[in-house]
Amino acid sequence: HGPTGPIQDLAGLKFTANGQILKWRRDLLDGWTVHVEVPGGVSLVDASLDFISPLGREGIYTGAASATDKMTVIGWNTLLLYPAGWASDELTYQASLRLPQGWKYGTPLPIASGSGGEIKFQAASLTTLVDSPVIAGEFLRVVPLAENPHQEMDIAADSSAALDAPPEVLDHYRNLADQAKKLFGAQHFRDYHFLYSLSDHVAHFGLEHHESNDSRSAERAMVDPEKRLLASGLLSHEYVHSWNGKYRRPADLATPDYEKPMQDDLLWVYEGLTSYLGDVLSARSALRTPDQFRDVVALLAARLDNLPGRTWRNLQDTADGVPAMQGAPSHWESWRRTVDYYDEEVLNWLWVDTIIRQQTKGKKSMDDFCHLFHGGQSGPPEVKTYTFDDIVSILNQVAPYDWRGFWTERLTNHGPGAPLDGIEASGWKLIYDETQSELYKGIEEDSMQVNSAYSVGLLLEKDGSVIDTIEGMPAAAAGVGPGMKVVAVNGRRFSRDVWRDALHAGKSSTEPLALLVENTEYYKTYKLDYHGGEKFPHLVRDESKPDVLSEILKAR
Repeated sequence: HGPTGPIQDLAGLKFTANGQILKWRRDLLDGWTVHVEVPGGVSLVDASLDFISPLGREGIYTGAASATDKMTVIGWNTLLLYPAGWASDELTYQASLRLPQGWKYGTPLPIASGSGGEIKFQAASLTTLVDSPVIAGEFLRVVPLAENPHQEMDIAADSSAALDAPPEVLDHYRNLADQAKKLFGAQHFRDYHFLYSLSDHVAHFGLEHHESNDSRSAERAMVDPEKRLLASGLLSHEYVHSWNGKYRRPADLATPDYEKPMQDDLLWVYEGLTSYLGDVLSARSALRTPDQFRDVVALLAARLDNLPGRTWRNLQDTADGVPAMQGAPSHWESWRRTVDYYDEEVLNWLWVDTIIRQQTKGKKSMDDFCHLFHGGQSGPPEVKTYTFDDIVSILNQVAPYDWRGFWTERLTNHGPGAPLDGIEASGWKLIYDETQSELYKGIEEDSMQVNSAYSVGLLLEKDGSVIDTIEGMPAAAAGVGPGMKVVAVNGRRFSRDVWRDALHAGKSSTEPLALLVENTEYYKTYKLDYHGGEKFPHLVRDESKPDVLSEILKAR
């Protein structure tokens, strides 16, 4: 959703014509453009370049580590140039690739020929080429998922053991293909490849493409139940993007090339609706149990319900602010806000789902919206753009309602508290107790953090470094803030267990919590007059209402 191509890693750039090296200079206003001095009479210019494969995991998408000793993911956008003034659909490329001996690969890009480790691909438009990454590795497993059209998982890992997923897990991904077809009613790809990287040494993210997704998780994310839970919604989210984001695309994100600026105001549909549908499909396909789905919703609802930044920054601005504010640090995130058009829209689209069901007396749901909006005729990739007015119109076709007013309020209000109406209308409610869900535990372990956001308003690194505080809650009120470090709790050196034990003991004590805090080489004791124990979020049934949520999550 922004100019994230890793131009800093393009090196060795050289242009030649008729054997002569040509001079070039980078554009002073656009760092992704170079101007080449081409002599008169020259009709062909050769360009050569190297891409420096990033080493760190901290970059964004293809700008972060994408290769190990045993595997790689190749994004063609990092390896090519194209002439200015042409739409990407108007340019034709023919790519080739040479792999280490014995390596296997997967890609949606059609193959012309392949032998001796060298693959020649069929000619394709620049649009198709950039949209068709390649995964390759020494340890690569192909798992067929569906036919007509063909769909498969191409899983590359740093070890053969990481590929040994239980058969039922692979069946869940087969369910995903089936449930998506039933949800949308049509498929807009020739075939589809889940390109799944399993490594602790590449960046972890998901990146959507029309006929594939480039998703990356921990090495043992298919074989370890705890790690599998943490990644349980990744592939379903990226898969939904084939319909929502690639096929149906906001008009201002459908630019003719990769240089023209995009407008991100409809990311609450592009990403937010995808988040909701991806989470629902994860439950319908059994990638998550209904309890695990509810744990996901409880976590994001609790975070948003305790977000002081909501009082000054509305949801629309979290989309409008991309890409300028993308990649902001975690410090002060609760006050700054982050890319909340993902999480908050899970709550809002759930709310929409319940309203549709109420307005139609259970005859229609978001499934009907998806059939109308994302369905149509199955076939090869195409782009069908939309505007805010189109969203309102399709919703009104499903269930007449003041959808324009609904979305205007959801996107522009500044009030505190998350939109929990969808949770409540679906027969559930958000509560807090002292029991961590397995998901909560897993996230803490994986991130090496201690999350006490809902008790004293503190998010800590495992060593006590303060990542964030929530304004208005005990820690912030006492004066603790990001950048500090909790060294000791009630006189004992900080650890996760010491911290949690102190919170629990405080329930039966009148003494405040005493935190010895380091701040730029100075030490100070802060006292938190808090006696409520630890608080972890959950969804529980509201028996006074029908269980609509369980109906939403049922496999079709």
